[in-house]
Parts: sequence; structure tokens; C-alpha cells
Amino acid sequence: MSSRSRRSRDPVPRRALLRYGAGTAAAAGVVASWDRLTGRDIPGRDGRALVVALPGNAFDPAAQRALREGFRRLHPEIDVRLRPVQAVDMSDFVAKILTQVAAGSAPDVVYIATEGTQLFAERLGVPLDNRVRRDAAELREYFADVHPSLVESMMYEGSLYQLPVEFNAANLYLNHEALARAGLELPDQDWDRDDFTALLRAMKRAGPDGFVPYFWTNRLWGGVVPWLFVAGTNILAESRAPGGGWLWDAFYPAEEGRRRGGGYRWTTPQATDERVEEVFDYLAGLISDGLCSRPVGGGGSNLVGVFSAGRVGATPAGGFWAGGLHLAGMDRDGYDVRFFPGWRTRRHQFGGAGYALLRTSRKQDEAWEFIKYSVRREVLDELFLSNQTTPARRSMLTAERYRETGPAGWRTFYDTLDRFPDTGPIPAPPRLTEVELALTKHTATALAGGRGSIRPALRAMQRDLEQAMERAA
Repeated sequence: MSSRSRRSRDPVPRRALLRYGAGTAAAAGVVASWDRLTGRDIPGRDGRALVVALPGNAFDPAAQRALREGFRRLHPEIDVRLRPVQAVDMSDFVAKILTQVAAGSAPDVVYIATEGTQLFAERLGVPLDNRVRRDAAELREYFADVHPSLVESMMYEGSLYQLPVEFNAANLYLNHEALARAGLELPDQDWDRDDFTALLRAMKRAGPDGFVPYFWTNRLWGGVVPWLFVAGTNILAESRAPGGGWLWDAFYPAEEGRRRGGGYRWTTPQATDERVEEVFDYLAGLISDGLCSRPVGGGGSNLVGVFSAGRVGATPAGGFWAGGLHLAGMDRDGYDVRFFPGWRTRRHQFGGAGYALLRTSRKQDEAWEFIKYSVRREVLDELFLSNQTTPARRSMLTAERYRETGPAGWRTFYDTLDRFPDTGPIPAPPRLTEVELALTKHTATALAGGRGSIRPALRAMQRDLEQAMERAA
């Protein structure tokens, strides 16, 4: 994007850099400093407080204070302490929580993303079913405001383990300057893979040296998986666990209950499926033609900068990028967002997050009160002022919310769920770390050496996935 369309702003706050993958793990240092000085951050010194662990980059210090102090006003009898845990990613965060549990300093509540939902449910979590049934009248308004796909993603083997707080689907962000150079308008929302390819070719012809029409990061969320979903496949066979009727019957229309279940199951590896190979062949073709980047690991640390500078034309991202681009100084009219292009399906992938109750907690009733508090509309309004994510509550997505940050197509974020109800979570079985490693490692190999590398790499991915799932059995 040209300098004309960028606003003069202060440097990007460290917290924003962390969420968008461009910083170090120190965002919560301000709020943690008092605990450090008083020694309250040392395991075993939490006393009688309800301890809530969350990734250090989940909420900035002001949001953490609002969360803590607001809860105390509602429940003055419950002393709550937030424990930011600095971690590189969700896998690292989960590992550190497990270490705390083993050391006898487990928190009572943990903020967990989709990547850790089934691991925590299987090993540490407490089903919320009975509490949800008991407090159904209090929660009815919440569930009416939250898409059932998000709720189902936080179920495991028939039970609910988290209340969704936020989510991000893999939509496609488009740079207006790159489109204008190519004489293009924004594509229609019903566009498909062929339209997408033609758009990239036009951008490439009009772009300057070093311009990348499509940039993507090699990771579980937003990497090759969105293409697998729209192609009608996945790296693991997907099905639904039985159960869950208790929830669907209580809070959702009958037709939702008929299409839902008790959570997702990811089982048999299918990396050598012909549709998986077809996706890799398509991406290899884009790379060969200079239309997209080779798979890059990590969180895309410099992507916000190169996109806002007009050096990238399109990239997959979720609602979190609205806040990220705004904080980076990009005007709301410099970009927009569309659904991911269709193929055989329009199914999108998403990842979500919410608070889980640990079975080691001796304050489970107090923890449940915090979990309910965390999904109140007024609480989420306070936490997500900067549009650093997509709220799980549909009613929070309004024109006023996106008036300053953009994008103009903000409805895309929740419409992804409403228009495509089969949209589902990233494949995240309990042995996620091994699954993710197999995917990213062999994706890099498959697309590094041209089309001839694809089949051997997918066979190796299949072998590693089979070994991972066998160890889980």
C-alpha cells in the first residue's frame, strides 16, 4: 500500500505484534510486574485466590485488569488472580500448563484454544454439562447469540468443556492497491478457485518486482488446511461423536440438533487421499507460476508490514487482522475481506478459544462463576475493543465496531458460520503436536521441489500421522 493510504501512528504496541506473530513473549509484563515484586507469581503463593491461566498475549494489561476487576465487583467474595503464561504458541502453552500441573501449582481455569481443547478434555478438563443444565435460564441468551459450530468445537465425546469466547475463520484479505494496479474490483463473495487463480495472474502481471500475489504461512491454521476443506477433504478422517442432545435440545432449534453431535473425532490418516494430492498439486502450480509464496513456517512475523505496503496481494486471515492492520497504520479503505474461494465446497476452517475448568481445582464452583462471567456481552465488549479477534457472540459484530478499523466487509467474519454451517474447526485431536508437526514438515517438503516431490512427501506424512494416531489409541 502506498504511503498516501497509511496513517501516521505510534509504533505498533508489543501486544499487537504478539497476536499477529511479530514480537517476543513479553506482552503481559506490565500487569505481571506487581505480582513479581510481591512474589505472588511464584507457584504455591496464590493462597486462596482463584487462579486463571491465559497465554501472555491473549489480552493486553488493560483488558486483564478489566477482566479481573469486573469479576471482583460481581463476586467480591472470590479473589481472582490472572496468571499470564508466556509461550511461543498454543502447543508451548499447553506444555507449560502440564508442567505446572505436574509441579503441583495447577491453575483452576485455563484459557484454551481449539488446538488444546481435546487434549485438556481428555486429560485435565471437567465437563460443564451439569452446570450448564442447572444454569440453563441464565445461559439461554448466551447460546442464542453463539453459533452452534463454535459450541460443538468445544465438545468432546458428548460433553461440553468450554464456552466459546472468540474465534477466527480463515477468510481471505485482499489489498486494494494491488487490485487497482491490475484493474480489478473486489471479487464477488461466491467466487471459486478459478476466479482466485485468474485474480492472482492479473495481480502478478501488474505487480512490481518482489510482489507476491498470494502469501500463506505453513501452519495448522490458515496454511494448507483451508484448501483441504474447500476441496472436500482433510488430513484425518472426520466424524462426530455421539451425544450432545442434552445441549442441542435445550438451546438450539431442532434442525441444529439433527445435524450436530457430541464433538468432533479425527481418526484415520488420509494424507494420500487423491483430493489431498490434488490440493498440493494446485498449490505447487501456483508456486511454479510465481503466484504465491513457498510455504513459510512460523506466524508470518512480517506479514502485516508487507501487506500494508502493497507487496502482498492476498492472504488468509481472520477477524483478528482487522485490529492488526489498524494498529500497523493501514487505513480501513486499503483492504477488504472475502470468503475463502470455493472449490467442491464452501466449507471454511476456524479456530476458537474459551476457558476450561481443571479437574485438579478445589474451587470448581468459583471457577464456573468466572467462566460464565467471561462470556457476558459487556465483558467481551471491554476485552475486544481493538478488534484483535472475532467475538463468539454474533450480536457484537456491528458496523460501529468496525467503523474505525474496517474492513468494509466485516459481515464476512460471522457470515462464514451462518452461510456455511458445515464450517468446522482445524483438525485438533488429543495428539495435536505430532499431527501438526507431520503436516507442516511434509508440506514444506512436498512444495519445495516441484510436483515430483508431492507424492513421496504425502506418503511420509501418512506414515507419521499413522504412528501418531497409533500412539493415541
